[in-house]
Amino acid sequence: MAEEQNQGAAAEEQQQEAQFQLQKLYVKDVSFELPNAPQIFQEDGQVEIKMNLAQRVENLAENVHEVVLTVTVTATMGEKTAYLVEVQQAGIFSIMGLNEQGQHAALNTLCPHTLFPYARRSITDMVADGGFPPLVLQPINFDQIYAQRLQEAQSQASEAENLEVQGNA
Repeated sequence: MAEEQNQGAAAEEQQQEAQFQLQKLYVKDVSFELPNAPQIFQEDGQVEIKMNLAQRVENLAENVHEVVLTVTVTATMGEKTAYLVEVQQAGIFSIMGLNEQGQHAALNTLCPHTLFPYARRSITDMVADGGFPPLVLQPINFDQIYAQRLQEAQSQASEAENLEVQGNA
């Protein structure tokens, strides 16, 4: 009898262990534009690179999420756009055994960290295929970005709270 209880407790403990699994990895959308070609290839000067990141999470089922990481790179030379490349790298992730805060953190750190190398490779290839020197994007610390966003959200919430308290005084 005691052995059955121990087995039941062990099974329950295994169920509660955190699990993070990539079920599917795919490119949802890609775009490469050379709005000033072929004239841009005649230009001399330094290319200025700007990168933007965006992320969207969609719940597909209980503990199953589609995460889409959008990486947009714009290269300008003076006032002209040399190229614009955008990749929406997506994945379907199964995340179990975490509380709401842990799951939110995983969706905003582990998932984009998993997707970014694939988006980076696609961008490097498209830029090189577009006639430009290969662009190698540096790794991104999604943990730091997430921590900054949380800190900003907390400071905005406390500012709003302070305004509310002052307004009621």
